[in-house]
Amino acid sequence: MLETALIIIGVVLLLIGIAGCFLPFLPGPPLAYASLLLLQLSEKQPFTFVFMLVLAAITLFVVLADLYIPVLSTRNFGGTKGGTRGATAGLILGLFLPPLGIIAGPFIGAMIGELITGQNLTKALSSAFGSFIGFVGGTLMKLGLSIYMGYHFYKAIMK
Repeated sequence: MLETALIIIGVVLLLIGIAGCFLPFLPGPPLAYASLLLLQLSEKQPFTFVFMLVLAAITLFVVLADLYIPVLSTRNFGGTKGGTRGATAGLILGLFLPPLGIIAGPFIGAMIGELITGQNLTKALSSAFGSFIGFVGGTLMKLGLSIYMGYHFYKAIMK
């Protein structure tokens, strides 16, 4: 009975974790990792300590990188602090207009932020494109890790 409850809760956490890869207010990979931790509470204990430790480190790295990648990408495409701040504001406002707002918000925010700080339209669009590339890169990184953890979760419960 306890095993079944752990698996059901784990599946729910895993699904919410995968959704969290796209929704910035949900911590996707940490929730997916929590699903694996739940399986460790079962009698099987399917994962080694080293596996869980390495996966925890990778999860932490991905979460931190996801915060930095959009900023780095915006800067690499010529963005200034105005573009970075605009992208952040656009992301927050975009949360209220899902699902398109989550994607378009940072792009539009970076562009407006650059225009407000006196950049020309070409530079503003380049910064906005950088913000978008960073968002996509971070999302793919989180999704890849969460799917990897989902694979191990599924493999463990099917044994």
